[in-house]
Amino acid sequence: MTFAPPPALHRSATPLLHDFFEATAARLPEKVALVCKGARLTYGELDRQANALAHALVASGVERGDRVVIFADNTVETVVSFWGVLKANAIVSIVNPLTKHDKLTYYLNDCRAKVLLTDMHLASVFTQSAPSTPHLVRTIVSGAFDAARLEGVKAPEGWASALARGAALAEQRAHFAHVTHGPPARRCLDNDLAAIIYTSGSTGDPKGVMLTHRNMLTAGTSISTYLEMTEHDVVLGVLPLAFDYGLYQLIMTFRVGGRLVLERSFAFPAQVLKVMAEEKVTGFPGVPTIFAVLAEMKQLKDFDLSSIAFVTNTAAALPVKHITMLRDLFPKARIYSMYGLTECKRCTYLPPADIDRKPTSVGVAIPDTELWIVDEQGNKVGPNVVGTLVIRGATVMKGYWEKPEATAEKLKPGPVPGELVLHTGDLCRLDDEGYLYFVGRSDDIIKSRGEKVAPKEVEGALMNIPGVKEAAVVGVPDELLGQAVKAFVVLEQGVTLTEKELMKECQKRLENFMVPKHIAFLDELPKTTTGKIKKTGLAER
Repeated sequence: MTFAPPPALHRSATPLLHDFFEATAARLPEKVALVCKGARLTYGELDRQANALAHALVASGVERGDRVVIFADNTVETVVSFWGVLKANAIVSIVNPLTKHDKLTYYLNDCRAKVLLTDMHLASVFTQSAPSTPHLVRTIVSGAFDAARLEGVKAPEGWASALARGAALAEQRAHFAHVTHGPPARRCLDNDLAAIIYTSGSTGDPKGVMLTHRNMLTAGTSISTYLEMTEHDVVLGVLPLAFDYGLYQLIMTFRVGGRLVLERSFAFPAQVLKVMAEEKVTGFPGVPTIFAVLAEMKQLKDFDLSSIAFVTNTAAALPVKHITMLRDLFPKARIYSMYGLTECKRCTYLPPADIDRKPTSVGVAIPDTELWIVDEQGNKVGPNVVGTLVIRGATVMKGYWEKPEATAEKLKPGPVPGELVLHTGDLCRLDDEGYLYFVGRSDDIIKSRGEKVAPKEVEGALMNIPGVKEAAVVGVPDELLGQAVKAFVVLEQGVTLTEKELMKECQKRLENFMVPKHIAFLDELPKTTTGKIKKTGLAER
């Protein structure tokens, strides 16, 4: 749905997401905001480039409420594009560059994108999507423009000509930089959508999580506040910007006026660590797969990482051995275990002071958020009872893009008349002090011997066995048990452990019905594009 353009709004209106960035650019125009592949750009430079792109988008016909997809790597162009789309009063959706053409086609059609911002090195993918995306009116490409790569592309009328007519992103920005200094007229309210972030779709087609400016403003403010971020922070951005955890490093760093060191991935850890040392990085956001790689590296002491002030992990509590490793590597750092989901960005964080006494907890509700646990009938339960986690607050999504039934399953009436709260579908429990413990996804639970087994609990036990690098647990059919617990394990380099030895260690750590019946060793576990372990298909191995 495209809105008729309303009158321009005054700058004193309720803040929008990109006001974070614009306010910092006005306050610190000469400060380096972004370091990426050798480039160092100031807040003033990025703001001017984003303004120019925003005017180019408006000139292409982009209006308030239109969707613009960014299909690109972690680059300067992606950062500029993110802010430029918002300044054009449009809705932004970043797609991982590893996405194949069939899924890219799905995204473009699902949100009916009007413009695609991408990079020439991805032409083999986006040119295959063109014939099936009738809503797309322009594709703007960064990188060295190569018309030859586009010859013979079968596309909707006007698409190829729009591309060839000057689609180079740098040229578009350069043209409009000469005619304007400020952003286009402001037409959005804080309740308008700012972004659509697609879920991984492991149980069906991906769903577009609709997030308003207010949703993202609240989340960015809340998280950067409890992380105690300041303009002196230098944050590593190694996670994909298409992944909300990666995207919020950009949002939060620019909110406080810090510096973002953007890397394409963690595929070459020694090179990333070298950059971290050179830039004196203070904030290190990671995921368990990254920390598992660090645990194996023998040359960690070769890098001066003494500047690290905080380390963050999301999805679940860190294994104790990773906490020990991170403390040894970053002795001055605050270590945060956190938990969240795209539908509300972040649910909880464990204050660093509590990590010793509650190492398996994912903490307390983030600022400006409330949470509780309900049973299958929707009734609140007391401490130490496992149930479904419910989240209330301004971070809760607007819903799934054009999927009302899926939205109704997640968003349900809350305690205040007229409001909707998020029923996450995740099984958790609260202790007597109100600290949350993640048990597992409701659709992951294994039913064995009449007992319910949470794969996350078994994986945690395996991960704390010395020599285990990664673990994934699934249920497999069993005539006697109904489902048997099966573990897939990756060992650290040079480690030799047998199935029998791992079984014995599990028996020390788990109740009998949780101990895996089968353990298989793999060289590596399949991963999603965001670095999470992908369990789809494991049970069939």
